[in-house]
Amino acid sequence: MRTAQKVAIAKALYLAVSTARKAVGRSDKVVTRRKGLCYELDLGEGFDLAIYLFGAFEPSTCRALAAHVKPGMTVLDLGANIGSHTLHLARLVGAAGRVHAFEPTAFAYAKLLRNLSLNPELASRVATYQCFLTREGANGVPENVYSSWPLVTRPDVHPKLLAQPKSTSGARAKTLDQIMIENGDPAIHVIKIDVDGFECDVLSGADAILSRHKPILVMELSPYILAERGRSAEELIAFLLSRGYRFFDLKSEKELRTDHAAVSRMVHDGESINVIARVPQ
Repeated sequence: MRTAQKVAIAKALYLAVSTARKAVGRSDKVVTRRKGLCYELDLGEGFDLAIYLFGAFEPSTCRALAAHVKPGMTVLDLGANIGSHTLHLARLVGAAGRVHAFEPTAFAYAKLLRNLSLNPELASRVATYQCFLTREGANGVPENVYSSWPLVTRPDVHPKLLAQPKSTSGARAKTLDQIMIENGDPAIHVIKIDVDGFECDVLSGADAILSRHKPILVMELSPYILAERGRSAEELIAFLLSRGYRFFDLKSEKELRTDHAAVSRMVHDGESINVIARVPQ
């Protein structure tokens, strides 16, 4: 399903929910508990509405993470946004595990910190970074990065992604390898990555982690967004294949073909899919 179709459905749901809440004197802002986790949500935002209605953002991704993340593991959440997967991961790793969560925009990072503060028993397991992850030798941080999916009309949303850019004020540019060395170079077991087209640079800056630890990747594959960043799905796939990775369906874990024709059939223009990439044992 195209992102535009998903957002259209979300907008219809938002209108119904918001209208019903206003009828009883309630606003779009709510602090609520879903599936044992506490969130502060703005129901006019796509991520937030999904959590409010369905208990989680991308339930299929949550199930895939639950299948691979075990107590005591160290996991990374790249593109943590408001913390929807961060909190889930913190619960999965248990008291002996650790989650490192990265978000470059001030908008989403503030919401991530707020949601962690509402779950103090999990917050102690999470290290957060307002950081723009990139490759070795890259300089500077983009002024804005997409991190908001508004369900009310906004003039500056992306025509296909339908996301709104938010300021990266306060973010620093570093490689993931550098940051994890600064944190004692722990073994990394699982990485969730959803960085809207910056995947090639982010993973290039994590080459040492990929080579040494071979973590499982739960990741988005979106050719049209990669192309807008001057990269391609073929480049991203080739990078991981050269390091021993193979791609698998998120739900069935059936191995996927990764030639251009197969990827074009799987992911049409304006669409994205989530996949698992791992090094077969």
